[in-house]
Amino acid sequence: MVKAIMHGCNGHMGRVISGIVENDANIEIVAGVDPFDNGANKYPVFPSIGECNVEADVIIDFASASAIDALLDYSASRQIPVVLCTTGLSEAQLAKVNETSKKVAVLRSANMSLGINLLLKLVKEAAAKLCDEGFDVEIVEKHHHLKKDAPSGTALALADSINEEMNEKYHYIYDRSTKSEKRDCLEIGISSVRGGNIVGDHDVIFAGEDEVVTFSHSAYSKAVFGKGAVSAAKFLAGKPAGLYNMQDVIG
Repeated sequence: MVKAIMHGCNGHMGRVISGIVENDANIEIVAGVDPFDNGANKYPVFPSIGECNVEADVIIDFASASAIDALLDYSASRQIPVVLCTTGLSEAQLAKVNETSKKVAVLRSANMSLGINLLLKLVKEAAAKLCDEGFDVEIVEKHHHLKKDAPSGTALALADSINEEMNEKYHYIYDRSTKSEKRDCLEIGISSVRGGNIVGDHDVIFAGEDEVVTFSHSAYSKAVFGKGAVSAAKFLAGKPAGLYNMQDVIG
C-alpha cells in the first residue's frame, strides 16, 4: 500500500484525487496540506508542508507555484518522492526542480493524462514515418473560455515531441494572419480555440498528398489528470533520485 501526502488537498484537483484514491486499494492519502481546511477530509490536514509530520512514500502536488520551493525543500530533506503537477513555474523554480531531482525522485510532466502521454509517443512515431515523406503537421487545441494561456502547454509538448524526432528542424507558427505566403514545409502550425467549458481537445494532423492522418485526444473532465497523477504516485514510490515524467509511467 502506497502512502501519499496530498499537497493542495482542498483545491479542485486535490478533492478529485482524494475521491479517486478512496476507490483504489493500492494507495491511500495519509495527510493533506492546505492553508484552508473545513475539517471534511478523512485524513489530517496541515496548513503548510513544513508542519506535516506524517510518514509517507510519496507526495502528490496540485497546489500553487508560490508553494513549490518549500515543497521541494521538504521532499529533499525528508527523502519523499514528489509528483509535481503544479504549472506556471518560473525559470528559477524549474532549475530548482532539476537540482532537487539529484537528491530525491521528482516526476514532472506537461500533462498528467495517461492518454495525452500515449499520444506524445504515437505522434513521435508517426513523425518518423510521415514527415520525411512530405506530410505537413498542424496542431489544433481547444479549451474553455477561462484558460488564459495560448497555445496550451500540451500543444507545445506535442509539437516539441515531433520536432525532437525530426532533429529540431521545424519552427512553430501561431498566427498566419500577419503574412500572405505559401506554407513553409518546415513549420508546425498551432491553432488555439477558446470557448464554453471545453476541458481539453487536441488534434495532431499529418496532411499529405491525397491522404490525412489525424491523432485526437479529448478530455471530458479533469478527472483524467487526477487518475494520471495517482498512477504516477504509485510508480514513483520507492524510485531512486532522478527526474521522471509520464513517459516513464506508461513504459
